[in-house]
Amino acid sequence: MKVMLNVSLLGLCLLLMGTEGTFAQAPKAGATTNSPTNAEQEVTNLSKEKWQWMADKNVDKLDALFDEKSMFVHMGGSWGKGRELEVIKSGMIHYKKAEVYSVTVNMIGNTAILLNDIDLVAVVGGNEVVNPFMVTEVYVNQNGKWKMGSLSFSRLARPVKVNNPTTNQPRN
Repeated sequence: MKVMLNVSLLGLCLLLMGTEGTFAQAPKAGATTNSPTNAEQEVTNLSKEKWQWMADKNVDKLDALFDEKSMFVHMGGSWGKGRELEVIKSGMIHYKKAEVYSVTVNMIGNTAILLNDIDLVAVVGGNEVVNPFMVTEVYVNQNGKWKMGSLSFSRLARPVKVNNPTTNQPRN
């Protein structure tokens, strides 16, 4: 009986030792330990420029970036390129500042999918609002040039991180 118990305990110890690596944390989806590729860096830089063009209401640069078939998803609706450019030009939504906390890039062939964790400071209907978003951007490389195919805002449950410049306190 004692020998069987020792063998069972030994077997249990070996089993646990063999599964130790199973409980290690897996990397987050899309996370890589390598440096970004040239394409990943190029599209990340383009995304950063796009946020500035939106803040500056530079519809000429955005017109060149947005594909004719591009789609935009907001909290208040979804629409195509023409409507998005008009919304930006008219100031219906003024993207004042996108505070970007992280960017993840996944490449699938000639398509880049970016996930941006941001706080967006915007003026909507004359009121300044700040919302935490996960923004999904889809870019397609066409003849050596990146074109945006989609921009989608998903509101996050986390609190706003960006501080109010007047009080240096969180806005919400």
